[in-house]
Amino acid sequence: MSDTSNNQPAVADALNALLADSFALYLKTKNYHWHVQGPHFCELHLLFDEQATQILATTDLIAERVRKNGAATLRSIGDVARRQSIRDDDAASVKADAMVQSLAADNRALLAQIKEVKAAAEADGDIATSGLVDGWADETQQRIWFLEATLGY
Repeated sequence: MSDTSNNQPAVADALNALLADSFALYLKTKNYHWHVQGPHFCELHLLFDEQATQILATTDLIAERVRKNGAATLRSIGDVARRQSIRDDDAASVKADAMVQSLAADNRALLAQIKEVKAAAEADGDIATSGLVDGWADETQQRIWFLEATLGY
């Protein structure tokens, strides 16, 4: 049985936007995991895989929050494509440093979306969603930190 007491479109819309970008970032991170080359191959290959796994793990939690709020969530790759703001990278060759910079920027964008979800949830009194996103924010900040540390920022 779903809890529809917090059936607020703003929260569900913010969560669905976050879900679309989480899938987009997951796939981009896996793309870079599969295609990274260069002197830091092993380190980056493992880092990208670890981060992709972490991002994918949040997608089910995000979708379940949408459903617990009584709304529909994403249904297809096309739905993700229509809603995502994080851009794909279809380039045949990307330098390792450019991969890291791109993922750091995309994770910063994801963090901004997480903050939007938090604000929408708090505005609607959805304390469950508000509390849940704190962990996602912490994980995203850690990914940003690791990526930026790799570049020596």
